[in-house]
Amino acid sequence: MPARGFSLEATRPSSAELTELAGLLDKATPIYLSAVPAQSHRELAETAAMVRKAGFEPVAHLAARRFSSAVELNDFLKRVRGEADMRRLLVIAGDSERPAGPFSDALAAIANGALRAAGIEEVGIAGHPEGHARIVQEAIERALDDKIAAAAKAGLRVHIVSQFSFQPEAIVAWLKRLRARGIAAPVKAGMAGPTSLPALLRYAKRCGVRASVQGLMSGAAAALAGHVGPDRIVEALMAAGNDIGDVSPHYFSFGGIVQTARYARDTAMGRLAAGRAINHAN
Repeated sequence: MPARGFSLEATRPSSAELTELAGLLDKATPIYLSAVPAQSHRELAETAAMVRKAGFEPVAHLAARRFSSAVELNDFLKRVRGEADMRRLLVIAGDSERPAGPFSDALAAIANGALRAAGIEEVGIAGHPEGHARIVQEAIERALDDKIAAAAKAGLRVHIVSQFSFQPEAIVAWLKRLRARGIAAPVKAGMAGPTSLPALLRYAKRCGVRASVQGLMSGAAAALAGHVGPDRIVEALMAAGNDIGDVSPHYFSFGGIVQTARYARDTAMGRLAAGRAINHAN
């Protein structure tokens, strides 16, 4: 069932939040940790260690362009393996306009060989259901193929984590295209956890998601004063069945990781009525 086996994404979950999550989620739930410019690689490794100590599986973002050298990359890998027992990473290019060192994109970091040598066993790579504002579709598909091939050559398992979208039809169509191209890797379908509509619009603009306002608003008009949840997306994934292969939700915690965790847990347990707005503030 697509609603099960979910993962969460956060930036800097606090000790108090992780303690609260321990009472909500199964142990070993993957928690992806964003790599933000204001956070050093050392701080990211320390946060990952906190997530591991709380009983969850940390999966840090490795933003390739932020590493000034292979030595810096190796130091980061040593930290996340030694301090957080991390075996999976999400490898992305990062938002930097220019690389700080030798890694111009995610492919360069994957092909480097350092990840497997450090004990990393699996990498996540980015998927784009709605395309990319600055990259043509053919180049996106070619890059995805190249990263999958490079990971296989390096002895790394692969899964795909998609950018969040507000449009169920776009996500399902993209998944079907992936499978038609012969890509069978597990996919974590990105979706925004429940939060206010204005907040979702801000994050969509910041992240470059090209979802139309109409797509975001569809099914959410009754929730304008409260919180909007991705019920329609989860419902669409479940309805698609075997046509989309191995897919599970990946929740971006824009409305707070604890609230998002409650939503993900309740959805996985079948407590939510499809299509209704969610407000966990009470």
